[in-house]
Amino acid sequence: MGFRKIFFGHKNNKIQYYSVNYLRQLIPSKFFQNRRKIKLKILESLPKVDVEKILHRVNYYNQLENSVPLSSNAEKLSKVKLNKASKVYFFDLYEYARFFNQQLKSHFLFGDITYVPNQPSLVKSRPVSSKNNNSVVLKWDKVRHFMFIKNDKKQFLQKKDKLVFRGKVFPNQIHRVAFLETYSDHPMCDIGMTNENKLNPLWRVKRMTIDDHLDYKFILSLEGNDVATNLKWVMSSNSIAVMPKPKFESWFMEGLLIPDYHYILIKDDYSDLFEKLEFYIKNPDKAVKIVENSKHYITQFQNKNHEDIISLLVLEKYFKKNQQLLH
Repeated sequence: MGFRKIFFGHKNNKIQYYSVNYLRQLIPSKFFQNRRKIKLKILESLPKVDVEKILHRVNYYNQLENSVPLSSNAEKLSKVKLNKASKVYFFDLYEYARFFNQQLKSHFLFGDITYVPNQPSLVKSRPVSSKNNNSVVLKWDKVRHFMFIKNDKKQFLQKKDKLVFRGKVFPNQIHRVAFLETYSDHPMCDIGMTNENKLNPLWRVKRMTIDDHLDYKFILSLEGNDVATNLKWVMSSNSIAVMPKPKFESWFMEGLLIPDYHYILIKDDYSDLFEKLEFYIKNPDKAVKIVENSKHYITQFQNKNHEDIISLLVLEKYFKKNQQLLH
């Protein structure tokens, strides 16, 4: 078994991630500010259909419509400092913020954000809502969240006819607690929590590797504090994500996912779980189609050049809408 398989498996290489990001700090931001227009010029060489998709995503992440100046407590980009508590957020912000004048200001909300702020703010996550304009989404904490399966060795039909879930469950996560209370001992489920707390000790199970998860046809993808972390890698595999309709979204645009097309939709109270699982077990052609649709959805996040352009345009639009950037 190779070094990468032992230490990383399907997960992102954190050593590489941190090394690259620390090295970025050694190059003055001014160097990159002069290169922003050059980097965005790539748009001119792309097919029209790609440009339309890119601009659609930009306007989805940044839905600001009117020009609104920021409040007096907005912070300059230069004032956002590297610290242990928000290290990955700083790195992911700086990757693209370095292309802008460091005197530009913003409201930064790091962490699992589940509300819409009063001021236009940069966030990792937001509620799925038609009134979330003030939540401008960036691709933050991506080393943890944006992980994709590169090689799922088993096809859907070769996998177990069961639902699997491993994850941390906390008393305040009522939706996760309710699922374990209902289905922890059901023969079609292999589920449990991997952390210790005052919840039912019988729910405590050993951790599983991602490869272990991929032995199952169905993988439960329940939101935690905000979005479901495992959804990205599940949708890039030959298994199918099973979940209620997302209440929160991130750079992955969970709000655009189509039920029973990109994932298997279950009710918020989980009451139709086995009805849905049995349907797709008996109709494998429909299940395989969901796998195909999911993988196709994933491809839009795997073009680094496009991801760079979208990130820069989201920030550029943000600074223009709050009247700090004219061109």
